[in-house]
Parts: sequence; structure tokens; C-alpha cells
Amino acid sequence: MIAFLPDGITWGAAAALMVVSLLSSALTAAVGIGGGIVFLVALTFVVPIEALIALHGIIQVGSNAGRTIVLARQVNYRLLLPFVLGATVGVAIGAALVTDLPEATILLAIGVFVTVTTWVKPPPFGRGQPAVLAIGGAGASILTMFIGATGPFVIAMMRQTGLSHIGLVATNGAAMTVQHALKVIAFGILGFNFMPWLPLVAALIASGFVGTLIGARLLRSLPEQALRMALKVVLTMLGLHLIVRGVLDLL
Repeated sequence: MIAFLPDGITWGAAAALMVVSLLSSALTAAVGIGGGIVFLVALTFVVPIEALIALHGIIQVGSNAGRTIVLARQVNYRLLLPFVLGATVGVAIGAALVTDLPEATILLAIGVFVTVTTWVKPPPFGRGQPAVLAIGGAGASILTMFIGATGPFVIAMMRQTGLSHIGLVATNGAAMTVQHALKVIAFGILGFNFMPWLPLVAALIASGFVGTLIGARLLRSLPEQALRMALKVVLTMLGLHLIVRGVLDLL
């Protein structure tokens, strides 16, 4: 019989993660980005570092799949296909390269990634040409095996295609669903045991779906620019916190 909570996870920590899952999914459904990174950082306080990327992946499959289902009519499948092909290649390459990194290294890498991508605008990715989407999907999927949340790269690439905001949120959600699903399969092949975590993962996915429904209802009414600025401030604080934690661990 599988216990609801894995060893070392308290009920208070599980409840806090459910709240963060709800809020972060609502954020992503409304704005299109940021929720996955916020939830990844929250996980660093609760789960063992060696389980971080794999667990983040399976939870994000549920969260992004929920958003994709809710906004299915707005997904641009013509743009999605080349991304999926590139992501498949990228995850395979990343799985061949992934190794057990020290906790301090992972925290520093995620902290630097979060801080930089919050403020540095990615270069133009073209206008949605299939080759650009495939190459971008491959690159982002290699990175996701190491740092977990590559949403900023993917949505920046999708934004160049001229999609409406709701189409961008929907298509990015579908892209992230596929990317994280491929990552979960890769970690399973590499030997990660998801079984002890499944009840908690199911609860987090369910709370994330509730957040998605809330965010989708607010998608057309919230002040997007104000939300983006608030998100930048929060992500910067979280990124710097992870950098400090990584440096202290090294010392």
C-alpha cells in the first residue's frame, strides 16, 4: 500500500504545495508564463533535490494538460508539431547527458536561470518557421532535463508567431505538456521511482487544475502588464534566494 505522503514530507508542507500549485496554475493560465518557475522554486523547499526535476515534470504535465484542455480550441497545432519533433530529440539528448549534480550546483543553476530570464529579453526566434520551432524545442528540452522550467524560452519563441494572447497561452500550454511528458518518460527510463509520490502528485495536479479554471476565467479581464511586473519582482526575489542558498551550501 502506498502512503499518501512520501517519507520526509509533512502534511503542512503538502498543504502549502497545494496552495502554491493552485496559485501558480492560475497565474500561468492568466498571464501565460511564470507559474511553472514559481512552483519549481517552491518544490526546492520541500522535496529532496535529487527528486526535484522529475517531480516538477510530472506535476507540470497535469497542470499544463488541464490548461490545454480548457483552451483546446485556441491551440495552434500547426506550430505545435515542429516543436514536438524538436522536443523529442532534445529530451533524448538531455537524458543521455543528465548526471547527479550536487545540490548547490542545481540551486545555483536554477537561481541564475530564473533571475536572468526574468529580465533579459531573448533574441528574436523568427516568425514561427518550422525549423526555428524544432530547433528551439530541442534546445529548451535539453535544458529542461537539468533546470526544469524552460517556459520563458518557449513562450518567447511562440510569441514571435503573431498569436493572440489567448492563443499564445493555449499553444504554450500544449507545448509544455508534451515537453514535460517526454521528460517524465525519460526519468522513468533512467530509473526514477515515481510510485511513492503519486498520491501527492495527484493532489497537486488537482489543485493546479482548479487554479487553471480560475485563471482561464480571468484571462480576458486582468491587467496583464501589472501582473507581469509583479511576477518579475517575485521571480527576482525567488531567484536571488536560490542563488544565496547555493552559495551558502558551497561554503
